[in-house]
Amino acid sequence: MNPLNLSHAPVLVVGAGIMGAGIAQVAALAGHPVKLFDARDGAAAEAKEKLASTFITLVDKGKLTPEAASAAMGRVVSIDTLDDAAGVRLVVEAVVEKLDVKRSLFKQLEAVVAPGCVLATNTSSISVTAIANGLRHPERLVGMHFFNPVPVMKLVEVVSGLQTAPAVAQAIFDVSKAWGKTPVHARSTPGFIVNRIARPYYAETLALLQEQAATPAVLDACLRAVGFRMGPCELMDLIGHDTNFSVTQSVYEANFSDKRFVPSLVQRELVDGGLLGRKSGQGFFSYAEGAAKPALPAWVPAPLPTCRTLVVMGAGPLADRLAHSLHEGGRPFTRNTGAEWVGLSVDGAHLRQTDGRPATLMNNPDTVVFDWLPGTEPGAALACAPSLRATEAWQQQAQVWLRALGWNPVVLADAPGLVVARTVAMLVNEAADAVQQGVCTADGADAAMKLGVNYPAGPFDWLGKLGAPAIVQLLDALDAHYRGERYRVSPWLRMRVMAHL
Repeated sequence: MNPLNLSHAPVLVVGAGIMGAGIAQVAALAGHPVKLFDARDGAAAEAKEKLASTFITLVDKGKLTPEAASAAMGRVVSIDTLDDAAGVRLVVEAVVEKLDVKRSLFKQLEAVVAPGCVLATNTSSISVTAIANGLRHPERLVGMHFFNPVPVMKLVEVVSGLQTAPAVAQAIFDVSKAWGKTPVHARSTPGFIVNRIARPYYAETLALLQEQAATPAVLDACLRAVGFRMGPCELMDLIGHDTNFSVTQSVYEANFSDKRFVPSLVQRELVDGGLLGRKSGQGFFSYAEGAAKPALPAWVPAPLPTCRTLVVMGAGPLADRLAHSLHEGGRPFTRNTGAEWVGLSVDGAHLRQTDGRPATLMNNPDTVVFDWLPGTEPGAALACAPSLRATEAWQQQAQVWLRALGWNPVVLADAPGLVVARTVAMLVNEAADAVQQGVCTADGADAAMKLGVNYPAGPFDWLGKLGAPAIVQLLDALDAHYRGERYRVSPWLRMRVMAHL
């Protein structure tokens, strides 16, 4: 038998916590005999009992037949020592995220399992190359990074270290598919795919909070409006600020203090104060009994204002959408499809989509900028910011125009790139660097972000929709404003603009 054909191979899961139990559940349901081990006495047996309860719940909900549940449960055995694991052909480790603990474990396992046994680590951030250091057969160690909850989340990052044999990585890829997962290949670099590319989703919101550009509730609402299931603040509260801060710090240090990954002082203060989110009862929001989460003012539709001259500026889907709304509303207008920006010119005042520059830096003092990817649902939150030189009358009227066009405008301080634009641009930028550095493919990055963290689109989906020139222009504007390394454009993106791709 091919030792790398892991179909129905006996599996050892080391670590009987939430992740380990979930991995055992998925493997058993896929037909594998599973041995479950934990260094804490009795933990494996306890996990097996909880797994039995989980199967009963799945049967009660009609998601599993009694026969399938009984068969899967019959495949799971808790063991008291690693010596009882002899004969397994796949080990999946899900123990504490400490390099020395993982190295020690795999060295123990090498003395027990056969040379053809594949060793997989569920690490979310530790270098697979580093874990393999010191093993007699480092080529058989591979990352098999599941996402929590394991039975529900589809993504598995198959992470190859410097010495991982391609056949081993492919065997884990194949068995992940057999378990009903969507695997993606990744190279062992800090954060792998998801934890690396996702950093800007938190970082840009934290930067805006540090600048006091908006409140957590406003920033969350703007990103939910474009399809993210949770805003960054509520998501960090759910993950736990200690955990999220630790991952950011780990990626930052592993990248030799690259400013793109610098941790946030805002989040460090929350951690220092024990305000860790849901688990402590307080983070950005309160989770005390009866506590109400801050909400945006309700959207109140408004009629289209009257004006002397009305011009739809620019070309493309958003300009067409604005023109359609004005036509439906019975407002006469003209079009300037050759304009370099998209939006409305109303009696000479400008309501324009951000290009990354603050509204205050625009030539027209009466300028209000609004965010990228405006939501299509009536009353979707849409960030906007007035120039510091704009008249009070235009600031108010611009909001009326946005409400009349179907959005719920939320006013930010005049921060470059607003919320969605700078966040999406940085997600695309980070993914572009990952592809250039061979961490993953563009398709792999898209699959990882959609399946691993439920993004409404992958970074290369956004790139196709927005275009490299717009993203590079926005990032260059951010870089010019902040004058640091954080917003430097990926060479991969820059080359595509130069090549007109």
